[in-house]
Amino acid sequence: MPMLPLPVEGQVRYSIPEEMAVGSFVGNIAKDLGLEVQRLIFGKARVFAAGDSEYVRLDREKGQLLVKQRIDREQLCGDTAACSFSFDVILDSPMELFRVTVEIVDINDNSPVFPKREIQLEVSEMAVPGARFSLENALDQDVGENSLQKYTLQPMNNFRLQIQNGNDGSQSVEMILTNSLDREKTSNHHLTLTAIDGGKPQRSGTAKINVIVLDANDNAPIFSQTKYKTSVLENAEIGSLVTTVTATDLDEQASGHIEYYFEHATANVNRMFTINSRTGEVRVAGEIDYERNKQFRVKVKSKDNGGLTDSSEIIIDVIDKNDNAPKITIMSFSNTLPEDSAPGTVVAMINVQDLDFGDNAKVTCYIDKSLPFKIESTLANYYNLVTETVLDREDIADYNITITAVDGGSPSLSSSETLSLKISDVNDHAPTFQHETFDAYLTENNSPSLSFYSVRATDADWGQNARVSYYLQEGSLNGAPLSSHVSINSDSGVLYAAKPFDFEQIKSFRFLVKAQDGGSPPLSSNVTINVFIRDENDNAPQILYPVHTGGSVLAEMVPRSADAGYLVTKVVAVDMDSGQNAWLSYRLLKSTDRALFGVGLQNGEMRTARQVNDKDAVKHKLAVVVEDNGQPPRSATVNVNVVVADSFPEVLSEFTELAHEMSYDHNLTFYLVLALAVVSILFICSVMAIISVKIYRWRQSRLFYKSAANLPVIPYYPPVYPDGTLQYVSNYEVCGTTDSRMSDAKFARPYSQGTLVSVSRMGTMQREAREQEDTDFTGEQQKPQPNDWRFTMNQRPGPSGTYKHHSGTQQRWTPYGKARAGPRPEEAGVMVAGTGPWPNPPTEAEQLQALIAAANEVSEATATLGPRYNAQFPMQHVPDYRQNVYIPGSTATLTANPQQQQAIMQQQQQQQQQQQQQQQQQLQALPAAQAMPQVDAPKAAQTPASKKKSTKKDKK
Repeated sequence: MPMLPLPVEGQVRYSIPEEMAVGSFVGNIAKDLGLEVQRLIFGKARVFAAGDSEYVRLDREKGQLLVKQRIDREQLCGDTAACSFSFDVILDSPMELFRVTVEIVDINDNSPVFPKREIQLEVSEMAVPGARFSLENALDQDVGENSLQKYTLQPMNNFRLQIQNGNDGSQSVEMILTNSLDREKTSNHHLTLTAIDGGKPQRSGTAKINVIVLDANDNAPIFSQTKYKTSVLENAEIGSLVTTVTATDLDEQASGHIEYYFEHATANVNRMFTINSRTGEVRVAGEIDYERNKQFRVKVKSKDNGGLTDSSEIIIDVIDKNDNAPKITIMSFSNTLPEDSAPGTVVAMINVQDLDFGDNAKVTCYIDKSLPFKIESTLANYYNLVTETVLDREDIADYNITITAVDGGSPSLSSSETLSLKISDVNDHAPTFQHETFDAYLTENNSPSLSFYSVRATDADWGQNARVSYYLQEGSLNGAPLSSHVSINSDSGVLYAAKPFDFEQIKSFRFLVKAQDGGSPPLSSNVTINVFIRDENDNAPQILYPVHTGGSVLAEMVPRSADAGYLVTKVVAVDMDSGQNAWLSYRLLKSTDRALFGVGLQNGEMRTARQVNDKDAVKHKLAVVVEDNGQPPRSATVNVNVVVADSFPEVLSEFTELAHEMSYDHNLTFYLVLALAVVSILFICSVMAIISVKIYRWRQSRLFYKSAANLPVIPYYPPVYPDGTLQYVSNYEVCGTTDSRMSDAKFARPYSQGTLVSVSRMGTMQREAREQEDTDFTGEQQKPQPNDWRFTMNQRPGPSGTYKHHSGTQQRWTPYGKARAGPRPEEAGVMVAGTGPWPNPPTEAEQLQALIAAANEVSEATATLGPRYNAQFPMQHVPDYRQNVYIPGSTATLTANPQQQQAIMQQQQQQQQQQQQQQQQQLQALPAAQAMPQVDAPKAAQTPASKKKSTKKDKK
């Protein structure tokens, strides 16, 4: 059977056969209503049925209606031909309702059934043809063409069937006698009654009829009415009389023996009513409910002793009684509603049904008028609960809405249903502060991260919308970001000082704090915070006058004729603090004469306490203390010098005697002590480093001296050629030490023929670079020595210098700390006796004389240089030319080591004495030599520059 949607006034109607399998397709509700499938999903589409059973379910994903449970038309609708049921499809957001009606089409699923499978019928043999005998109808639960259509009777020798249709569509089956019966021939007749429906295929039911032929009975009982019509109240008491049926029989004997009984009564009739078989009273036997049965049709039959019967029908109408209160069914309801819902928003959809009839079924719904809601009727028995005014959760957070339904009966019945509605919060309130501005106080010199104030904002909303967070508005303070000075806890609103504040720099400032809730979108409000820095007595008074600058001394002059109260001076001081911390008081701390001077406590004016007299001292030194009023107090001291004099010259003479005392500064003392300690440590480290270097060099020199002492000094004499002259002289300077790395050699250009070469020099060529510093001595003229020397300059050693020959200059060098050979005579501006070197090697006596002359020269040079440089240069800077003098023919060496020098000098003195004695003996034996003119070689004068260089060389 096709299932077509039948839209009726915005509704949808479907037609389906009964007995469909569970899950069978009923219709595409989304398509038929013109809705999208997503609308069904997000709208939470659902099926609402007013009854207790739901035969259809909704598949939201596909938008289809499906069979939920087996549908039996006969059970659902009974004998009603048009069978259907209705339900509603409800959607939320926004709330919508659609009525759906499903018509159940009957199928031939039931066969006709007789109440009794065997019927026993008694017929008098005196019955004439045409007599009627009522039979019990067959029952077929199907309707329409599938219902009972016809009866058949077999055999039909003596009886035939006749079907009578009533005005209400009912049928009655009667069997009519066609031939007279003879009991003597046949006492029993067996017939078969068949009921056939009109379905395809046809279904049928049969009943066996057994006819018993009785002896003669002339008259059959007859009912007084062919139909009895009566009524009964719903819920009538059991036993209540409904009606009474009566029948009469012309036979006198049979009239008192008539029996009454229900003919072919259904089980429902037998439960509701009973009939007295003798009196014919029909009474209530069960609970009559108008909502179930509005009318009863009962066939009653009378029977006499002769077996003759008559039939009649009782029609019982049930009178409705207002015994059912309206039934309220909540079809759709959301227990939460946003507070910003507009008026007219549907809160709940309600179905109200009253099973009564007429005025008893007229229902009126209402709610409390003080609530911001109202009831609107949309369809029959359907009501909507909608908002009437704007809601505010902050005023009322929830509502208990009682819906009352009253019917129109008398007395009326009512029912009620209470809905608990919560108003959900909407972020419609910004956080609010108690005041628009707040004043906070903070003491200066606070510790960082100190909490000094707390702000709090309240939000009338609820939940996340009421969660308040606090933030600092962007700003700056003294050119720095505000966040570098102040911070805030975003949850508690506690303000913290990010750094210490100084009252003298910042006395007050203001900033904005924003309170923002957690709604979406968030709402916020601002409040102004005024922060006042409280002064702390952290600044001592500062003296502005009198001022002591540098090392100058200031004094106040008081004339000798000054009277008491004379203004000497005024101490002026200021305090960077404020309030009572800046209240200054002055007092005299120290004075040479306390009775003479006094200081004003508040103004700092220094005045004479009495008249100045001649006995008073001329100089007075006063100490004035300036103290503030803080807790604890801080003070500053200033010294005031006062001179009692009449004129400035008198004061001037006293200035030199005034001692300037500086205020004691603990920090300065600490820094001085620290600097002294650092300098001492550096000095000690430097001394230790110098001593270490000296010890190291001394050990090196000791190694050198020990090795040099073991090397014999072999004088070199030029070879004597046959002609007695030295054509060329080549100078090879070689130094050999135990350490091969210190050995060196140098080849110099040949000297001219008129040059004498000193062979008394030893050293290493590594010293040549150091000797370059002494080249500036060559241009200086030395002081002439006395002419009483016994040897010429070319026969004795002299101070070190340069030798010029031909076009080059030969730089001479000696070991460190040893003497060098002097310049050649021709370079010193002296005359040279002879044009060549000694013809023969010098004798031992001549060598000894040269040694003695060199020693005397060193002694006299030391004595001569001493007075010259003592005025400007200390004696320790004068070079000692007696150091490191080699004695020919000996391994001893004069050294500058004080410890070794003393021992060596003693040894040399003994050797010199012995040599002098030997020389005198030799001179006495030798012939007198010709006197030769001696020319004093001028000595280069030693300048301070050369002396410093010499000193530098000695230090190295």
